[in-house]
Amino acid sequence: MRDQDQSARLQAELAEARAAGTPLRITGGNSKAFYGRPVEGKALDTTGHRGIVSQVPTELVLTARAGTPLLDIEAELRQHGQHLPFEPPRFGEAATLGGTIACGLAGPRRPWAGAVRDHVLGCRVLTGQGDILHFGGEVMKNVAGYDIARLMCGALGTLGVLLEVSLKVLPRPAAETTRRFETSAAAAIETLFFQRQVTVIDFQAECRHGGCIGTPTIGSPDRDRIPA
Repeated sequence: MRDQDQSARLQAELAEARAAGTPLRITGGNSKAFYGRPVEGKALDTTGHRGIVSQVPTELVLTARAGTPLLDIEAELRQHGQHLPFEPPRFGEAATLGGTIACGLAGPRRPWAGAVRDHVLGCRVLTGQGDILHFGGEVMKNVAGYDIARLMCGALGTLGVLLEVSLKVLPRPAAETTRRFETSAAAAIETLFFQRQVTVIDFQAECRHGGCIGTPTIGSPDRDRIPA
């Protein structure tokens, strides 16, 4: 699909629905349709509103439209030796940037790298009144006004339709590997809470137990639990 700015189309569809009193349901790749409260309404499809608007590798900043596939963003960053430090789970190849921000789900590095909202610098939003507003910018020290961009993370589209998002990215690790092992719940708890951990490796992991997948952290065994 060709990259294009469909802000005008989305704005027109919203205005039409508002005039008719028709509820809207914001959709993207539908990879996370299981997440959140079920919503009834006419689909407002954002997948055609896609493309990387700007990228400044030396400044570690990327701006992209909401319908841009997450795979495209990760591939572009990989060319410059960079990545999204919050490691967003995709739940499928159709996952988009807008859905990633709207759901606010981070991967196993969240306790160390931060949540999704910690890497959002700014955004453009289509409000329920049909206005297109811009919040934040493309720099870390942006203190002009209330930080609405952070509020969009995890809001599930209730505050408006995301059009563009500016993200802080980071250099990729010099090396990474994946290891998998299985253990009992009792042994895992013993290791996490009662055995001294002696290591200097930046270690991230996820665990699966009782039908859930999560990120274990000391003192917070149930943190970041979502259905497996």
